Amino acid sequence: MLKSPLPFYVCSIAFFVGVPSDANPGQPYRDTAKDVAHAGGKHRTAVAKKQLISVPIPEKGMKFVSSYIRNNDDCLTSVRQRSDGPFAIIDSVLDHYGLPQQLKYLAVIESELKPTATSRVGAKGPWQLMRSTAHVLGLKVNRRSDERKDYYKSTRAAAKYLRDLHREFGDWLLVLAAYNGGPRPVCRAIRKSHSRNFWVLQRYLPAESRQHVKKFIATAYYFEHSANAAATTPTPVAILQEKDNDKFTRLMSESAASLQASNELLVQPN
Repeated sequence: MLKSPLPFYVCSIAFFVGVPSDANPGQPYRDTAKDVAHAGGKHRTAVAKKQLISVPIPEKGMKFVSSYIRNNDDCLTSVRQRSDGPFAIIDSVLDHYGLPQQLKYLAVIESELKPTATSRVGAKGPWQLMRSTAHVLGLKVNRRSDERKDYYKSTRAAAKYLRDLHREFGDWLLVLAAYNGGPRPVCRAIRKSHSRNFWVLQRYLPAESRQHVKKFIATAYYFEHSANAAATTPTPVAILQEKDNDKFTRLMSESAASLQASNELLVQPN
């Protein structure tokens, strides 16, 4: 099971981001969309071109990423070794819906890519969908069949949900927070902070939702750099041994290159 480093650190990193789970327990999907509308701002009729989340990386942010990878290195390595099949399915669905393919890392922190994963509150499958949300998204959940455990069908449902959350919030970090704890806490945080910037409003979010967003960032960092830069850069474990200044410089360079190379994934089809 993936573990979270403590204490909670503010982490920021340059990535494409954008997530249902134990998220939204007990809140029907349609009510969710209604609640989000109160967050302020204009209702979006389509997911706009995907935004780049590019923010400075403070020292505490790098400590979180490093600590998270260190605490979960064995588990992350195990997931990466069996990720080719699941990621191929997830990538194809996310691409079909015009969503950033980096969203596949959400399934890593939700279920470790296990289709049979079940949470303490009854969320199931690789995307940890609640029964009520799954029904609204068109999945069959009954005694004979539970399509939340079907990789292709559950990923299509999750993609629709993520797309609709982004239509409401317009920011992928807020979508990640809403995926974990439901839109209502995010809406409250927006009202209390008078901001739609995750890094500003995060202190008004439940601790689990704050942590969820940061775990996604750290997991995306691990997979992007272990996969895309393995031939020319240190492994994630070796990265942890670098000096902070060297790590910051290298990360900025690699992230910029990765974002540029992946830019085509961010175009939303009509």
